[in-house]
Amino acid sequence: MLYFAPWKIALIVGAIVVGVLFSVPNFVPESVRLEQTSSEGEAPEPKGIWTILPHQTVNLGLDLRGGSHIVFEVDMEEVREERLTNLAEDVRNTLRTSPPIFSARPAVVGDEVVVRLSDAEDMDAAMARLRDLNEPVTTTGGGQGMAQTLDISRGEDGQTIRLSVTDAAFEAIQQRTVSQSINVIRRRIDSTGTTEPTIARQGDDRVLVQVPGESNPQRIIDLVGTAARLTFHMVESDVDIGPAGEARTPPGVMVLPYPGAAEFGASPYIAVQRRALITGDQLVDSSQQFQDGQVVVAFRFNTSGATAFGEATSQNVGRRFAVVLDGEVISAPRINSPILGGSGIIEGGFTVQSASDLANMLNAGALPASLTPVELRTVGPGLGQDSIEAGQTAVLIGFALVILFMLAAYGSFGVVSTVALLVNVVLILGALSGLQATLTLPGIGGIILTIGMAVDANVLIFERIREEYRNGRTVVNAVEIGYDRAFAAILDANVTTFIAASVLYMMGAGPVRGFAVTLGIGILTSVFTAFTFSRLLIAVWLRRSRPKTLAM
Repeated sequence: MLYFAPWKIALIVGAIVVGVLFSVPNFVPESVRLEQTSSEGEAPEPKGIWTILPHQTVNLGLDLRGGSHIVFEVDMEEVREERLTNLAEDVRNTLRTSPPIFSARPAVVGDEVVVRLSDAEDMDAAMARLRDLNEPVTTTGGGQGMAQTLDISRGEDGQTIRLSVTDAAFEAIQQRTVSQSINVIRRRIDSTGTTEPTIARQGDDRVLVQVPGESNPQRIIDLVGTAARLTFHMVESDVDIGPAGEARTPPGVMVLPYPGAAEFGASPYIAVQRRALITGDQLVDSSQQFQDGQVVVAFRFNTSGATAFGEATSQNVGRRFAVVLDGEVISAPRINSPILGGSGIIEGGFTVQSASDLANMLNAGALPASLTPVELRTVGPGLGQDSIEAGQTAVLIGFALVILFMLAAYGSFGVVSTVALLVNVVLILGALSGLQATLTLPGIGGIILTIGMAVDANVLIFERIREEYRNGRTVVNAVEIGYDRAFAAILDANVTTFIAASVLYMMGAGPVRGFAVTLGIGILTSVFTAFTFSRLLIAVWLRRSRPKTLAM
């Protein structure tokens, strides 16, 4: 009991020193640790000694730091319309395969695709072909099973076929669309450097987005809500589009808004080929850069995109092509020479922030459907600061009461318990900083609970020591046996609580996760400080004082 191997002492002290180093930045003013943010919007960098020491602080959640709380609704009607439009095109292509079955062009009527055959005798052959479009889909409601994606029926006139998407198929599409939207949203927000955003499904067609520290929710709406569908089209300069873009255009040509042209006194509309040369799906990388003193978005295509872009620019030297984002032209440069390298730039009067946001959106990919903000709340930093101060007060009051109780109940051993508790809190802060975990208001509650659990472990140990001493053992033997016999009970209690915290973390979200994080970390640090560290302190005390009696 009185002997700790040097390597054990070094390990214990080393763990505490590391915890202290990671926790210290939380008590140092930010102005001491960081340079001032540059005018270009670059992230602040640590300076001085903080360039070689840990300088990360605890991430504060939305309830402590303030920020934006937004609920987006996925436009499922748009998803339904797109699915029916694609189905109409599939029907048309299926009937045109050799030998072709002649019919009027398939049309979307309400929630159905309707096609009228030219000859009623082709009905059986057409139905046979269209049944090949009917694929099985896995259902989720009311148990797992398989269902058909389409309802296909004959019209009463014997020449009409009606196709509609089944409820099971649409539910599967809805689930997939929301999941894809969440993935795209997460990639977009993570690319901005925001720490620990909360992004979760809410109901059947809504997505919750919480961004701590973001005081401008409109930026999040613009970043997340933009579909970011990028396409490249050739410009048709010879087409008369009229002063407001309302003139009739030839087949295969469409008129799109071009707000940037107004700066040069040109029409804010432009005619482009309806068929896209290349789409944003073929981009592999994009970034904000500076060129000739202007902010631009640089992009790079994959192999197939680079080949198509090279061929298109080689065949159209001297013409203009339009860069279209979500149905609006953002740039229409002239092709001065073939672009064969598979890369280029987009000019559009960008600021550093808007160019960075566009690059992030393109890298994250396009949204599968439009998002509409239906709930918006901004948590001010003042409210967050009030929560922090209230949490600090609660921790200090709880800590003081615990210390007074331990000193009154166990004397010198209470001092050891107090030191262990202080080290425990420092280690929790160090772990939160090092792991860059998020501290929420429920997380502060988890720290307070951890303090109580650490004291509970000390009480178990000290009561066992007191019992052994009263049974006639010497001070040293009583301490040694007390620690050994209390260890099993302490370990069992903390393991079961740690399992509960793990389940809360895996199954919960937002505040529940915040509580689980601090509770889980606190359990590990409590076992270390209450059993190992306090045992080392008592061993040092026994070696130096060599008491004959135990006053506790």
